[in-house]
Amino acid sequence: MINTIKPILFFGSKLLAALVVVFCIHLFILNLQQLPLFDNQITASYLVNGFLAFIIFAILYKLRIKYLDLLGFVYMGGSFLKFGIYFIFFNPIFKQNGEVSKLEATSFLIPYLLCLLIETYYLIKLLNKTL
Repeated sequence: MINTIKPILFFGSKLLAALVVVFCIHLFILNLQQLPLFDNQITASYLVNGFLAFIIFAILYKLRIKYLDLLGFVYMGGSFLKFGIYFIFFNPIFKQNGEVSKLEATSFLIPYLLCLLIETYYLIKLLNKTL
């Protein structure tokens, strides 16, 4: 059990560190441009994307031995889930004024793409059995 939890927690710590750094940079850039810092569901976007990335990786890691050939499909299903969450919860909030602004789009896409990159990197390591 310890051998299963350790890599998942390692992934979680790397993911959390990356999200915190990028979140701070994101807020710094918004501050430089004198834009509102915590509007556009930015905190929720980072939290939801991070949580879903962690859960998806944990599932991938648990399934790595028995269903190695299906991990890519599980990963794609996780990405589909993230977009579903976006369209169900975030998009209606963003579209309240009739359109999705660049600030609203980036508040979701930056953490989404960061989590996607980190998940992809660790999935590749998982498939190459180096994790």
